[in-house]
Amino acid sequence: MTEAHKHQMADGKQPTVIKKYANRRLYNTATSSYVTLDDLARLIKEGGDFVVYDAKTGEDITRSVLTQIIVEQEQKGQNMLPISFLRQLISLYGDSMQFLVPGYLEQAMGAFARNQEQMRDSLRATFGMFPFGQFEEMGKQNMALFDRALKMLSPYARDGKPAASEPPSSRGVAEAEEDPRLRRLEAQIEALRQQLEALDQTRQER
Repeated sequence: MTEAHKHQMADGKQPTVIKKYANRRLYNTATSSYVTLDDLARLIKEGGDFVVYDAKTGEDITRSVLTQIIVEQEQKGQNMLPISFLRQLISLYGDSMQFLVPGYLEQAMGAFARNQEQMRDSLRATFGMFPFGQFEEMGKQNMALFDRALKMLSPYARDGKPAASEPPSSRGVAEAEEDPRLRRLEAQIEALRQQLEALDQTRQER
């Protein structure tokens, strides 16, 4: 059994024993059922642990199975390993400093795991400043403003009259009064519309 698994067992929790048979099927001895790599990945995410043994030879093949899980997750598009990292890792195989890499990576990931909750709190606080509901409401207001702008810029409405002759809705007026930026933008649009109308009138007179 590897040092990593001995350390895992030091806290009193026994890892689940998985046996891998010649047909490549994985058998969970705790539940007496066959499992998949996805099942093992879910077990880890839920805080569990396991060791995998070759059913015929008894060899500990946990490392290769964990590697298969990572490869499968990466192939599903859940990419976490940067290409540069993978290249650097491959280049270290056979290097005289190779023996230092496992310990370094284990400590780095351990520190990351210990800080996960703090990082989650920071992310929640950051996104809490801009709730998704506010983004949705801002989107609705922008669409309403865009719709009004199109109507104002249109030379003629459906009934043949200038679009500006349509009285603004009470909601549109209220929104414009509440936000000075809307008032400025609508004033600019109105000025542009009047310029277009003047150009159109000049062409008709010619």
